[in-house]
Amino acid sequence: MVYRTATLPPLFTLRREMDRLLEDAVGRGEAGVASWVPAADVREDEAAYLFELDLPGVSPEAVELTIESGVLTVRGEKRNTREGGDPSRTHVAERLQGTFRRAFPLPKDVAEERIEATFTSGLLTVRLPKVERPKARRIEINS
Repeated sequence: MVYRTATLPPLFTLRREMDRLLEDAVGRGEAGVASWVPAADVREDEAAYLFELDLPGVSPEAVELTIESGVLTVRGEKRNTREGGDPSRTHVAERLQGTFRRAFPLPKDVAEERIEATFTSGLLTVRLPKVERPKARRIEINS
């Protein structure tokens, strides 16, 4: 019989530890600040593409959203919430912080001038409407 626990899945834990090892070996991201990658979901319906990024603890003012040459880029920074105090007294520090950047190549059928973004409770939602396709029409044949 298999029992499930409320602990993190082993692959998620392994990935987190591998990321930490790599960060220690290679160093920090931009200008000595730690980098992280927010989780994202990308969905599509008949009218639009929907990008949702988890940005807990990030203020909307700290996020920059751009589109250039068919690439949607989200970048920003989650500031240190552990400022002040003696850092040697920290026993566990697992909350991610520092700069982040995600880039998504877009399909050609995105109406770039109608892109909308909302930020609610740490969730950035970007709606990219599709270009309306021309409807089929009958062509008269001249004789």
